[in-house]
Amino acid sequence: MSLLQVESMTHYFGGLRAVHDYNLRIEPGQIRGLIVPNGAGKTTIFNLITGLYQPSEGTIRLKDLNLVGLQPHQIASVGLGRTFQNLLLWRHMSVLEHVVMAQYSRMTYGLIGAFFGTTKRKRQEAEAEEKAYRLLELVGISDLADQNVLNLPYGDQRRVEMARALAIEPKILFLDEPTAGMNPEELIQMMQIIRQVHKEFGLAIFLIEHRLKMVMELCEMIQTLVFGEVIAEGTPEEIQNNPKVIDAYLGKEAID
Repeated sequence: MSLLQVESMTHYFGGLRAVHDYNLRIEPGQIRGLIVPNGAGKTTIFNLITGLYQPSEGTIRLKDLNLVGLQPHQIASVGLGRTFQNLLLWRHMSVLEHVVMAQYSRMTYGLIGAFFGTTKRKRQEAEAEEKAYRLLELVGISDLADQNVLNLPYGDQRRVEMARALAIEPKILFLDEPTAGMNPEELIQMMQIIRQVHKEFGLAIFLIEHRLKMVMELCEMIQTLVFGEVIAEGTPEEIQNNPKVIDAYLGKEAID
């Protein structure tokens, strides 16, 4: 059984059809990619699967669990972690606090523990902080743990968001344009981080990127979406040589 299965997902904004008959299967430990021209529905796909939007039609299942109708926090709690194309970071919090905060929904010390600072609360918060440091080390910014997140360069803010997504222990990590706004050096570093995260946790990754070279190098299977419809699906080699993909991206040089 696939880890995630999306069948016949369609979505309308008013009278505009944004996504049409979208299908997806993600297997455990698989890295999948979605390449989409800007404005062609890429973030809408992520928002539908992670509960920010509810699909007009179709089904979304995580193993045997139906995700349609669940709220984003409920979907996150069962194993779908994500980053956002437009960073969603809390203005007055440190790097470490971002990653610790993501773990609060898993803490079980309750209201009494929160008010009276019980031993259980102290233990769980210490464990959360230790885990946060490990994740920040994994993404290469543990030395910035005490910095306010808004004081960081853009590329490091991206790393904070990835560490925060990993803190909920996802079964699938959704990465929405993880290298947006990065320079070539930061791009290479982010690719290394994604490989390391995959190796360390063995989780599935679903990656949206407009940088085709990155998708080709990282992903086992790739879909190409144009105007909300999949026009091609296959291995990197198959996608690179698909005439429809070549036409959509204005020539072979776009994907070499």
